[in-house]
Amino acid sequence: MHVVSIHTYPIKGCHRVDHERAEVEPWGLAGDRRWLIVDAVTGRALTQRDEPSLTRFHPRASVDSGLIVRTPGMADLVVAQPSDRDLVEVTVWSFTGAATRAGAGADDWFSVMLDRKVRLVWLDDPTRRAVDPAYSRPGDTVNFADGYPVLLASLTSLDALNDLIAEGGSGEGPLPVTRFRPNIVIAGAPAWAEDAWVGRRVRIGEVTFRVPKPCDRCVVTTTDQETGERGHEPLRTLARHRNVDQDLLFAINLIPDNRGIVAAGDPIDVVD
Repeated sequence: MHVVSIHTYPIKGCHRVDHERAEVEPWGLAGDRRWLIVDAVTGRALTQRDEPSLTRFHPRASVDSGLIVRTPGMADLVVAQPSDRDLVEVTVWSFTGAATRAGAGADDWFSVMLDRKVRLVWLDDPTRRAVDPAYSRPGDTVNFADGYPVLLASLTSLDALNDLIAEGGSGEGPLPVTRFRPNIVIAGAPAWAEDAWVGRRVRIGEVTFRVPKPCDRCVVTTTDQETGERGHEPLRTLARHRNVDQDLLFAINLIPDNRGIVAAGDPIDVVD
């Protein structure tokens, strides 16, 4: 078993960035989901569940630790990492806490593009948001990801899922792994082997991770990550074959036990 690709999503809900290697921090991969678009009135997170068009925004880190965001037909948005701590209250699922505003220029750019009043914010202190205590230890924190610092997906399991989709005759598929927005993609494990890793630990590169639970999937997985178009798969097939207590499962969540580097080609070992 080994790592085949690594991905981050600098702005939650927007397009991915592909990496050969990445630093693992306690709250996730470096640069992953530290930025968030929120409704300007309520402060509630905006994701692909609400706006599948977020796929067309391509963020990249800039030399000053800020962002450059590209999208067809518009001048690039250049955002400096905020330093003045203009804090606002934001909500991501059950978490409500402070984040730093990126500034009026970024707010206006995204508001025009999305045709609604929004703000871009930055999680200046990633220790603010705790992981669900039912599946974590005291002190575990997470960036603006849905719930856990890192998501791992297996290409062999994806192949098995795509076979099931084909058998179902929906006419959709095969689906790429990008539909599932993973951080770490692996190859070489038997299909669904990762199910047996829940409650155990795995070592990838320099880092040991706990595996608290599998990932239950939502409508985002039905969204083409290049076009924003939606279909019915994989949720239709997951509901038939991977439905556990109404959770439609694909991929596993990880919580890092230490800092370190993970890279394409790294072996994966189940350590206990």
